[in-house]
Amino acid sequence: MKLQAAAPAPFLPLRPLLLLLLPLLLQAVAGRSSPYGNRYAGDKVLRVVPENEKAAKTLKILSQQLEVDLWQPGSISYISKGAVTDIRVSRNNSQILLPYLQQANIQYTVLISDLQKAVERHSGLGSSRNRRSLPGYSYEIYHSLEEIQSWMYHLNKTHSDLVHMFCVGKSYEGRPLFVLKLGKRSRLYKKAVWIDCGIHAREWIGPAFCQWFVKEALQTYQSDPAMRRMLNQLYFYIMPIFNVDGYHFSWTQDRFWRKTRSKNSRFRCHGVDANRNWKVKWCEEGASTHPCDDTYCGPFPESEPEVMAVAHFLRKHRKQIKAYLSFHAYAQMLLYPYSYKYATIPNFSCVESAAFNAVNALQSVYGIRYRYGPASSTLYVSSGSSMDWAYKNGIPYAFAFELRDTGHFGFLLPETLIKPTCTETMLAVKNITMHLLKKCH
Repeated sequence: MKLQAAAPAPFLPLRPLLLLLLPLLLQAVAGRSSPYGNRYAGDKVLRVVPENEKAAKTLKILSQQLEVDLWQPGSISYISKGAVTDIRVSRNNSQILLPYLQQANIQYTVLISDLQKAVERHSGLGSSRNRRSLPGYSYEIYHSLEEIQSWMYHLNKTHSDLVHMFCVGKSYEGRPLFVLKLGKRSRLYKKAVWIDCGIHAREWIGPAFCQWFVKEALQTYQSDPAMRRMLNQLYFYIMPIFNVDGYHFSWTQDRFWRKTRSKNSRFRCHGVDANRNWKVKWCEEGASTHPCDDTYCGPFPESEPEVMAVAHFLRKHRKQIKAYLSFHAYAQMLLYPYSYKYATIPNFSCVESAAFNAVNALQSVYGIRYRYGPASSTLYVSSGSSMDWAYKNGIPYAFAFELRDTGHFGFLLPETLIKPTCTETMLAVKNITMHLLKKCH
């Protein structure tokens, strides 16, 4: 009996099957590239500069009623005549807000017309995933919390002569708070510099700079006399991510999350502003008592385990630590105390001189201009900040950097700008450090 070959399966029925599967495939690809889904579809970021007090008052009322996400300034209370105000507004609320602004003759500029597209384009969660793992670690892309902690472990193992990793405590959600101690172990006592990044979760360029600083220090220690002097004569305590819970949340749930992730017993809202939770004029001007606000100061000073852990470490080492540097975004500013009041610090001439030289060094690279000065008059008055706390606790050089940009990208600074931002900032930090090694305190 002759066996007949089976007839080939017809081709055409496959097409309807593909058409059925296509939405699922696209959904899977979209889900893999962005954990946020379509939550920002149609959202806009607007810039308004109120021309008079009436316009400022109107904008305040609208911002409160529509519950906008204020990108700058830090609080609705800071909205005033002439103050640059960047607000993120949902698709539905923009249909209310924009006609109202036009009717009230309040000028506005659309900085980001579709936030969803901007997040997908600039979030660092797309096709570059394959470049994120060790050993080919890229410093020109954003990294998740897990990746940064793996990188810290790796450096601790491979650069034990200059790097020592330790833990200062645990976050609200139980994550370790890791710090890298960087410097040549050549003597028992050395002055030190504290650097932290990522107090506010959505400001991803901060942690990118902390990693860049460590990379530059290790790579140029042998070739750069200034870097060698810095690491030989000083220790650097570097905390790449201060607000670990919030940073993780900004990667997995909400790209624009700012606060910690602690729970409130009376409200559904999560988190405290970790830069309003320090015991220095706590919860006065520039901080909110409402748990749902982005500048919520917390139920009491150092209520957040992250703040308490770092404050404890800084108190313990306050005689050794001579400079405190904290990295934020965005505004292109170099700020020093005071933040909580309009007053001149006792060592103003030394600090002002360091700031002046630092911003000039920064500008020399790409021409990027930074404003500098006391935080209260250069940015706005805010109480309970880490910078003021460090200064009041005896650390003579306390600075807060507001990195790029000035609002075109806002919190979504593209990965292509990590290298130039970090390169210029590196010069500013080296300048401050070299200033510290002189006798001016």
